[in-house]
Amino acid sequence: MMETVYAAYAAKIDAVLAALEMEGTLPADTSRANVTVEPPRDASHGDLATNAAMVLAKPAKTNPRALAEAMVEKLKTDPSITSAEIAGPGFINLRLDGQVWLDELAAIDALGDAYGKSATGADKRINVEYVSANPTGPMHMGHCRGAVVGDALASLLEFAGHDVTREYYINDAGGQVDVLARSAHLRYLEALDEDIGEIPEGLYPGDYLKPIGEYLASELGDKYKGQPEDEWLAIFRAETVEQMMNLIKSDLALLGIEHDVFASEAALHAAGKPDEAEKWLRAHDLVYDGVLEAPKGKAPPEDWEPVELPLFRSTKYGDDQDRPIKKSDGSWTYFGADLAYHMQKAADADALIDIWGADHAGTVKRIKAAVAALSEGQGKPIPFDVKLVQMVQLMRAGEPVKMSKRSGNFVTIADMVEEVGKDVVRFTMLTRKPEAQMDFDFAKVIEASKDNPVFYVQYAHARIHSTLRKGAAEGFAPSGDNLGLLGEEERALVQLAAQFPREVEAAAKAREPHRIAFYLYELAGAFHAYWNLGNDNPEKRFIVAQDKALTGARLFLAERLGQVIRNGLRILGVEAVEEM
Repeated sequence: MMETVYAAYAAKIDAVLAALEMEGTLPADTSRANVTVEPPRDASHGDLATNAAMVLAKPAKTNPRALAEAMVEKLKTDPSITSAEIAGPGFINLRLDGQVWLDELAAIDALGDAYGKSATGADKRINVEYVSANPTGPMHMGHCRGAVVGDALASLLEFAGHDVTREYYINDAGGQVDVLARSAHLRYLEALDEDIGEIPEGLYPGDYLKPIGEYLASELGDKYKGQPEDEWLAIFRAETVEQMMNLIKSDLALLGIEHDVFASEAALHAAGKPDEAEKWLRAHDLVYDGVLEAPKGKAPPEDWEPVELPLFRSTKYGDDQDRPIKKSDGSWTYFGADLAYHMQKAADADALIDIWGADHAGTVKRIKAAVAALSEGQGKPIPFDVKLVQMVQLMRAGEPVKMSKRSGNFVTIADMVEEVGKDVVRFTMLTRKPEAQMDFDFAKVIEASKDNPVFYVQYAHARIHSTLRKGAAEGFAPSGDNLGLLGEEERALVQLAAQFPREVEAAAKAREPHRIAFYLYELAGAFHAYWNLGNDNPEKRFIVAQDKALTGARLFLAERLGQVIRNGLRILGVEAVEEM
């Protein structure tokens, strides 16, 4: 893979550090993991900056400026570095020959759709579990943000070189699935022309179950009309979950989301995985029989009795208390099943990531304890991260949105996509950090303004294509033959575009796909600002009729900027439109 500018200069600095090791200035095998190469905070200070001297001075038993001076002496011998200066306590600022940035434009051209891709993931297998909603209703706003964050994160990690599995955990073993089956049976009776009256309290009232009732009636006839529940409950549970998962998959497809694996909690139990997990945990002294402490308070509730239960040693791994994996009746707790499920995932992955709603914050510590125990017991580290996603407040011109009739009590993903489109929903969900609260205002997200990030970025891409079409109509074509004609403003655009590969690596390392959305907004803003220069000065336009060579170079620049925007939008699952 062709080396991009930040990677190239990171390699140059690494070579300098290796030389200093050979000379004895740095101790042998000094870790360089925290050495960075990035743009300086103030663009007037240069093109690139490194913290190498700052982070390596301590192991070198010297002060940062002394180490920086040794580095600068070697860096100055590189003909592509026009100056290397020490700033503050030991940062090094580099100025590069202008040809370096023009070569980066050529790299963007050569790599095309692969520009920004990285091998840092080293094909390590990462399981990203997201959505995992109970199969009791269509996808709604409560699921949407986590679905988009999870899907964009999976794409980001793939772009950074990981082998990613997208997984959905179907919670189809709890009491809510029996409620679903009873609700579907009622709709089944309705489809057989029975008057069911009002939906009883405690059952799911949404109209989305009517087609399922009709399907069950067509498949099963009236065989289960008037029959006792034990005759039909298991059948209706399995059939209804299957139909609900078809509906859920269809709703997710509206957002461009497809999972690789759908893992069933019911199948987990049927295969005896929780029993296997308990056996393994006991063999590693991670589960013991004990009594839970009484609930905290002035006095235990009157109905509380001490009961011996199998307890997982989660306090050993930082949890507040040891957690039961079974209830007093011998059935599995949700945590017990979840522990077995994570054991199953860990067997086929090098790292795990779960995307959860913020309402699950209380269970993070115990699941992290469980995975830490698995890591220790299996003798291999299993990095595990839980991303908590805050709910979204739906608004319309500043007012709360009324609920959907289709669902009964919530706005569905289908409702949202139908009104504003997939791209608007996906990009908007990534315009804030997932742990931050956000409003989704149906009126604002379709505004054609700078304040609407998805419009602003897509408009930049459409504007680039409009310029290329206009240039072609006037007989001009993009050309890399005269890139030396590009001026300071154009080179600033190249420098910003060149940050894309390092943004990908940083975002993947932090597990934060929203960073790509932020970056694209910044790049689009810089492009629009340059475009606006031409409104006052015709010589600054992309198409200068009297100068074919300059026009070709600027169109080449525009085309490469469009490529970077496309690559970033593809990570986010958003289309790069060519007309608006």
